Amino acid sequence: MRVLCAFPEAMPSSNSRPPACLAPVALILALLLRLSLSSQAGDRRPLPVDRAPGLKEKTLILLDVSTKNPVRTVNENFLSLQLDPSIIHDGWLDFLSSKRLVTLARGLSPAFLRFGGKRTDFLQFQNLRNPAKSRGGPGPDYYLKNYEDDIVRSDVALDKQKGCKIAQHPDVMLELQREKAAQMHLVLLKEQFSNTYSNLVLTARSLDKLYNFADCSGLHLIFALNALRRNPNNSWNSSSALSLLKYSASKKYNISWELGNEPNNYRTMRGRAVNGSQLGKDYIQLKSLLQPIRIYSRASLYGPNIGRPRKNVITLLDGFMKVAGNTVDAVTWQHCYIDGRVVKVMDFLKTRLLDTLSDQIRKIQKVVNTYTPGKKIWLEGVVTTSVGGTNNLSDSYAAGFLWLNTLGMLANRGIDVVIRHSFFDHGYNHLVDQNFNPLPDYWLSLLYKRLIGPKVLAVHVAGLQRKPRPGRVIRDKLRIYAHCTNHHNHNYVRGSITLFIINLHRSRKKIKLAGTLRDKLVHQYLLQPYGQEGLKSKSVQLNGQPLVMVDDGTLPELKPRPLRAGRTLVIPPVTMGFYVVKNVNALACRYR
Repeated sequence: MRVLCAFPEAMPSSNSRPPACLAPVALILALLLRLSLSSQAGDRRPLPVDRAPGLKEKTLILLDVSTKNPVRTVNENFLSLQLDPSIIHDGWLDFLSSKRLVTLARGLSPAFLRFGGKRTDFLQFQNLRNPAKSRGGPGPDYYLKNYEDDIVRSDVALDKQKGCKIAQHPDVMLELQREKAAQMHLVLLKEQFSNTYSNLVLTARSLDKLYNFADCSGLHLIFALNALRRNPNNSWNSSSALSLLKYSASKKYNISWELGNEPNNYRTMRGRAVNGSQLGKDYIQLKSLLQPIRIYSRASLYGPNIGRPRKNVITLLDGFMKVAGNTVDAVTWQHCYIDGRVVKVMDFLKTRLLDTLSDQIRKIQKVVNTYTPGKKIWLEGVVTTSVGGTNNLSDSYAAGFLWLNTLGMLANRGIDVVIRHSFFDHGYNHLVDQNFNPLPDYWLSLLYKRLIGPKVLAVHVAGLQRKPRPGRVIRDKLRIYAHCTNHHNHNYVRGSITLFIINLHRSRKKIKLAGTLRDKLVHQYLLQPYGQEGLKSKSVQLNGQPLVMVDDGTLPELKPRPLRAGRTLVIPPVTMGFYVVKNVNALACRYR
C-alpha cells in the first residue's frame, strides 16, 4: 500500500500543527498492526465499527411484488359500511337525505350498507305512513315533529342522476337535531352500559328514507331483522319480519337480509339464550319466507353475525354451521379492538394490538371450512374501540393505523368483505361527524376505494443488513400491502400496482423498489395529521395539503405527488400512505 503525502519545503514554527496527512498515516499503521496481531491469534471476526453516540443505524429495505398471479381476490364491495338502528332513536334517520351525507356516501361506493347493530333485536316494523302528524302542534321541536311535511314542501330536490330525494336542511333544524341527539346519546349509553334496551319502531316512512339513502348513494342495503321475537317454544316469531318483507317487496326494494345481531349475547340482553342449532333453524325459516316473494326468491342471506370467537361463541357457530351452513351466502362475525373506557392514543401504535385480529380469523376459518369449505367469510361491524368509541381518540388520525392494517390483513387472509361500524352518527367510531364533516378514517377509506382493487398481491421484503425473509415485514412496525390498482380509476392503466404502507417507527424508513418495480414512476398519496393536535387531530393533509370538502359540498380532487423514476421511497415516521407504481404491466392486474 502506498501513502502519498506532500510536505512543505519550509517547516512552520514549533507551536504550529503537524501536517494534515500524518493523522491518516498513523491510523492506517495502527489498523495494519491490529490486523497482524488478530491473524496470528486466529481471530477471523470482522472489526467492530465505532459509531458516533446517539447515531442510529439506517436500514435500507428492498421491496418487490409478485405480479404473475394474485394470492387472493376479494369482493368488489370489500370496504363496506354500517348504520346503527340507534339513528331511529336519536332522529338522525330523518336527515339521511342530506345532500352532503349522500355525497360522502357516494364517494365510498360501490359498497354494502348494513343496517344493524345492538338494537337490531329490539326493532319492530309498523306500516304507518306519517306518524309525525299525530304528535301534536307547534312547539320548540316543530321542525323535527313535522319533518316529513316541511321537507316535502320546501327542501326536497330531485337529484338529476337518479331522481333521488336530496335535501338542504335549514340550519335551525340541524341545530335542534344536534341538541336532541346529544340528549339521546346519554340515554343510549346508559342502555348500553346496563345492557337493557328499549324497543324501536321502524315505520314504512322510515324504511323509505333508509332505502332512498342507500340507493341514491350507490350502496346495496343489507337489513338485519329482529331475531329476539320468540314463540313459547323458543322458535323465531316471524310476523313482524313478514310484514316488513311484504312492504319492501311492494316497493320493489332491492335488499339482502340477515337475522339478528350477536346472538351469543341474547342471554344477557333478554334472559333467553338461542343456541347454534336453533339459530340455524331460524335461518332456514327465513329462507322459506323469502322464496315465495318473487323479488327476494334469490336474495342473499348473511349470518349469524357472532361476536368475538371465544369458546362459547365458537360452539354457537359450530352448531349453526351444522344446520344452516349452506343456507347463508357468507358467514359473518364482529370484532372490536380496544375497550373504549381505557383507551389512550399510544394504544393505536402497538403492533400486538394490530395483530389481535389474526387469531380470530384463524378460529372462524377453521369452523367454516370444516362444514362448508370455500364459503365466503365477512367481518361485520368492525370498530376500533368499544362502548361507542372515545371522543378525540377513536375519531382521530391515530385510529387510522388500526383501520388501514385491518383492511390489509383481512384481504391477505381471504376475508371477502369488511363492514365498518359506523358510517354516521353512532358514538365516536364513525366516519362522518354530526356536522356532516368527514373524519380522518373517512379520507383513509376514500383513498382506499379510489386506489385499491380486489386483487391481492404477495409482497417480498428484505433488509440489506439481514438475511432476506420473503413475505415478512421487518419488525412488523413497517407494514406493507400490495393490490392491483383499482381498474375503475382511469388515471392509471391496467397493470399498475398500489402499495399501502404503515410506518409505526419513530424514525423514517427508506424503501428501494426492486425486481419488477425497479425504475418505475410512482405516485405518492401520503396521509398525515393536520393541525396542532398531532396524532389526536381530526383533520388530515394529503401530500401537505389539508383535505376538506369543497364549498359547494363536493369532494376534493385527490392529487398525487409524482416521484422520480428509480427514487427510493422515504416513509416519514408514524404515518401511512398509498403508492401507485405505474406501468408495471403486471400480468395479474391486466385483466378483470
